[in-house]
Amino acid sequence: MKNIAKSFSQYNSIYTDSIRNPEKFWAEIAEDFHWHTPWDKVLEYDFDKVDIKWFQGAKLNITENCLDRHVFTQPDKTAILWEPNEPGESEVRISYKELHEQVCIFSNVLLKHGIKKGDRVILYMPMVPELAVAVLACARVGAVHSVVFAGFSAASLSGRINDCKAKMLITADGVYRGAKKVNLKKIADEALEDCPQIKKVIVYRRLRDDMNLVEGRDLLWHQEIESVPKENKAAVMDAEDPLFILYTSGSTGKPKGLQHTCGGYMVYTAYTFQQTFGYKDDDVYWCTADIGWITGHSYIVYGPLLSGATTLMFEGIPTFPDAGRFWDVVEKHKVTLFYTAPTAIRSLMASPDSLATDRDLSSLRVLGTVGEPINEEAWHWYDKVIGKGKCPIVDTYWQTETGGFMISPLAHVTPTKPTFATLPLPGIQPAVLTADGKELLGNNIEGALCVKFPWPGMARTIFGDHQRFINTYFSAFKGHYFTGDGCKKDDDGYYRITGRMDDVIIVSGHNLGTAEIEDAINMHPNVIESAVVGFPHDIKGSGIMTYVITDNKMDSSSFEKEIRDWVSKEIGPIAKPDRIVAVGGLPKTRSGKIMRRILRKLAAGESDSLGDVSTLLNPECVEELKGAVLKS
Repeated sequence: MKNIAKSFSQYNSIYTDSIRNPEKFWAEIAEDFHWHTPWDKVLEYDFDKVDIKWFQGAKLNITENCLDRHVFTQPDKTAILWEPNEPGESEVRISYKELHEQVCIFSNVLLKHGIKKGDRVILYMPMVPELAVAVLACARVGAVHSVVFAGFSAASLSGRINDCKAKMLITADGVYRGAKKVNLKKIADEALEDCPQIKKVIVYRRLRDDMNLVEGRDLLWHQEIESVPKENKAAVMDAEDPLFILYTSGSTGKPKGLQHTCGGYMVYTAYTFQQTFGYKDDDVYWCTADIGWITGHSYIVYGPLLSGATTLMFEGIPTFPDAGRFWDVVEKHKVTLFYTAPTAIRSLMASPDSLATDRDLSSLRVLGTVGEPINEEAWHWYDKVIGKGKCPIVDTYWQTETGGFMISPLAHVTPTKPTFATLPLPGIQPAVLTADGKELLGNNIEGALCVKFPWPGMARTIFGDHQRFINTYFSAFKGHYFTGDGCKKDDDGYYRITGRMDDVIIVSGHNLGTAEIEDAINMHPNVIESAVVGFPHDIKGSGIMTYVITDNKMDSSSFEKEIRDWVSKEIGPIAKPDRIVAVGGLPKTRSGKIMRRILRKLAAGESDSLGDVSTLLNPECVEELKGAVLKS
């Protein structure tokens, strides 16, 4: 692929060229793909109306670039390597030729049941290869897939089905989650009570338990694939046709269905995957995310497969059967590129290092993090214990809305720095703005992180509500995409994400980012994880409240003083927490992000208005938190 930097000086040169002539830059990358018809125009955009078009006039099908072209060049190479939940169950290796055939077959199943270009199809499945097959089959026939994480409630599932007006649901009888089994079909049936437009449901049998099948509606995956041909001709799509809708929670209102398109997303995910990880043809790549999130879309399915890579899918959880499971998988499959979340890293840090050091992790070449800024203690543990000081850590900053990496070190190219996402990828033009919209230039600055020029992977709209898309992302700063995040740039021009702008606490007139305070607290040797929120304070305007999970080795009488002294030392007296609450767990979304809305409400004494907590990963912790806050 063109425009891949192999050295820091080369990065600087490529980056400069990408900003001076972005259309030429992206056109050169796009030339590496198979297009039925080339584009008439690389880019046309209007940030006021929020009308963005990449590769206008071009025709393609993304699955031909994920599958068909690799069948000609490397048919027997493993495309998907599946590691099941239970260590004793055999892994599954699917070659590019086999995956192509499976996708063609399931594409014909969709066509058989009337699914056509533009129809929406909801996928509510476990992390099995068939989920990737279903995603690709939708794309092959031109249907718009919308994957819902198989941990969401029936109400969340039905809400998404109804919002995008889906015609079909693809689900499974159940999912293994560590030592537990979850009956997905039962949840799906409950959801469908409010979704009369769903006429067909295809069910994959993972657990093979007894289940209820609704006559005339429910179809079994294994029976359906036996009754259709093996050959399928991919639908020809316009570059700006929708590829998928993925829902992301907003700070207010119902979840937002971000809509991504075929051409630009294809070019962007492949480029960012290869450039950021320094991908090589013999790499074994493992992203531990779920396909239900954008990380799984871009960097389990599309980015790796577009690059002809071997992508590992993992059904299990990091702590089953013990906290060494990740490292068992790395050793077993000789993983070279490993990509996970800081939340997972912090949880594994609490276990003995021997669970990692007793495994052979010498195959690892690059480590990555995703989902939130990684705190310094976790960064050093990851670097030393897992990477042995030899693997660069790519701390990737991006969003569901951006489609792919925006700011990140490039493996073996960018000098890294703990807690810093470092520099923008080629083609990305960030801007740091003041509250009144003035762009701050140079280094040693702090403000709102925006982007002032479009990139191919960006979402084009919120499905069914373009005005909400404009209001959410383009109204705060005219002519800019607003990420919602704050950032700092240091002496080197490196970006550090300071957290959501609504997670900035103004204490006595000082802006304090919660991520920065948490980073300091998490460096304490007895702290496992923390979360910081603001609460109303009579004198300061806002006080700082800290929820802390400790390893129980601290003397409770000295605990609060130690934490305050620690923060004072690391940041300054102004950042010392006013209230400190020791807790056993923090409320988290299914993607591992801390649900700060709940923590803020508890801190403000609004425990009777927490809203729906059923979709949390650990809803049981909320009652414990209520009690702990009352005692503090």
